[in-house]
Amino acid sequence: MTSSTGRSLLELIGGADERGLAAAGLACLDRCLPLLAPERAEVLRPVWAAVARGGGAAWAEAVAKARVDLDGAGGADADAGGVVALVRAMLDAVPAEWAEEPLRAWAERCSTVALTVHRLYDVNEDGPLHAGELRRQLAVLDTVAHGPTGLRRARELSTEGGRVLRAVVSRRARTA
Repeated sequence: MTSSTGRSLLELIGGADERGLAAAGLACLDRCLPLLAPERAEVLRPVWAAVARGGGAAWAEAVAKARVDLDGAGGADADAGGVVALVRAMLDAVPAEWAEEPLRAWAERCSTVALTVHRLYDVNEDGPLHAGELRRQLAVLDTVAHGPTGLRRARELSTEGGRVLRAVVSRRARTA
């Protein structure tokens, strides 16, 4: 699957600047956060604001606060090694430094983890949940490439994706 510009996910991540990389990783974490802390949906809002401001000290401060706010979220992780652990690892790996290389490594890891999480909840290996996550990742990278104005759309895509994943998990829990 490719973006509206015909570029692959790896190409878009490879060509993104710091803001694009931070937004891409944060969007993946934001979509998966309901699995870790469903009651704390807005905890990443200050981190999004730091991305809009261009990172720096605001990024480091917002990341540190989000980590504190989410400390202990996910409980004892009854599915050790499962999806909660994967989402926790995404959060723990957020770089405090606003620099291209650590942000790129984190964005790549978040992309892989988010796709894996969605695949685990999907009806088959490349089902609609996984395909939707891939489309959202491409759309986020496309929109943030247009500058700070694309961040609002990236956040909307993340909110929508979080709702979809939460609904799938809820439906699965009811039928289990």
